[in-house]
Amino acid sequence: MIRVRGMAGQRVAVLGLGRSGLSAARALLEGGAAVVVWDDNPESRARAEAEGLTVADLSRAGALDGIATLVTSPGIPHLYPAPHPVIAAALAAGGPVDNDIGLFFRSLATPDWDGLDRPPKVIAVTGSNGKSTTSALIHHILTQAGQPVQLAGNIGRGVLDLDPPGEGGVVVLELSSYQTELARALTPDIAVFTNLSPDHLDRHGGLGGYFAAKRRLFAEGGPDRAVIGVDEAEGRFLAGQLSEGPGDDRVIRVSASARLSGPGWAVFARKGFLSEYRKGRQVAAIDLRPMPGLPGSHNHQNACAAYAACRALGLAPRAIEAGLASFTGLPHRSQLVAEAGGVRFVNDSKATNVDSALKALLAFERIRWICGGLEKEGGLSALAPGLPHVVKAYVIGREAAQFAMGLGGVEAETCTTMARAVDRAVEEAQPGEVVLLAPAAASFDQYDNFERRGEDFMTEVRARLAGRAGG
Repeated sequence: MIRVRGMAGQRVAVLGLGRSGLSAARALLEGGAAVVVWDDNPESRARAEAEGLTVADLSRAGALDGIATLVTSPGIPHLYPAPHPVIAAALAAGGPVDNDIGLFFRSLATPDWDGLDRPPKVIAVTGSNGKSTTSALIHHILTQAGQPVQLAGNIGRGVLDLDPPGEGGVVVLELSSYQTELARALTPDIAVFTNLSPDHLDRHGGLGGYFAAKRRLFAEGGPDRAVIGVDEAEGRFLAGQLSEGPGDDRVIRVSASARLSGPGWAVFARKGFLSEYRKGRQVAAIDLRPMPGLPGSHNHQNACAAYAACRALGLAPRAIEAGLASFTGLPHRSQLVAEAGGVRFVNDSKATNVDSALKALLAFERIRWICGGLEKEGGLSALAPGLPHVVKAYVIGREAAQFAMGLGGVEAETCTTMARAVDRAVEEAQPGEVVLLAPAAASFDQYDNFERRGEDFMTEVRARLAGRAGG
């Protein structure tokens, strides 16, 4: 556990008792704070009480009197579309509002670090798509290289549940816009920006607010190194803001669509080959094509970002290449579920928006595409470049028929349920084709989360293949 520092003797309130809220309450108590907690869900309050935490209704008048800081969970709105009443009351009273990420950064370093030859480092990864894979990939590469490393944040454990890192330790954090927007301290040693595409716009008041939330990771603390994906205008703008000039190697530019030139530090992938350039000269190259855990240009972008972050730590190219080659991927992200009769079955349930689904479509040639769900703002028109790869779409979700109408000239069958979609795709798939779940939509119309949707897909695929083998 990372004990919260600087709040001993203060009264601190915690709003939201999910994973991050509970770990924040425990870490605050370990740091000597007097903690009260609240959640609008009675079951969450009951779990906190069973753990011995002091539960108090923070929505009551005067409940925040004497509270030094309100710590809130990332899923609770604090500005748009409207702040939670407790947060609104705290802000009206002039009190600070923070989250577990802010507590982590203010508490991680200790006086013991002064005696270390290699103090711990923090790598923080944000962006719209690929941040989970990039974070896990960095963690995997460092683990394979024998370095002490921990993974947390929006993936894995809560940040305050980590073990205090020691000599040469590395903490890899995946951070969502919800986490970076509110944290009062953001001081990673290396910060990574993968890309930007429209998402969570209601929560951030539009695309500008969404980008501003991501940008805080780089603007608030000033990382020693910044790894920036420059395939979108926002990434190029951010790299330009952070750089003192074209040759400033504190900024490592990353691309999966263009050859990057100039006197600076760049890592890019073209036609399946990763290249590292410094001062206008190539210093390393890796063939990504045979690596099964990294299919498609979107995963090549993730590989470039992870490579750059590990190089910024001083890891050798060949050690990074070994880690890339042995990476098997994350569940629900271009996950190879099975292969039978020359047909591959791929679970990309994490493709919950149009941009990530497009990247999945572009990664394969002949696709039996399972898609649909709770459609997000902006429509489906941006999928157009990937639709020529689709042999047929099998649409799920409560509004499957309406979703299918937005798929242009693609042959689409309204299936509604996952069971029906998998059954039809298995029945019609030909050798050389891919049955791909890449929904381009949220899951909440039928599932609790994208993980449950992906698990349902895998269960149905395996059942159909087992039935075919048994027959």
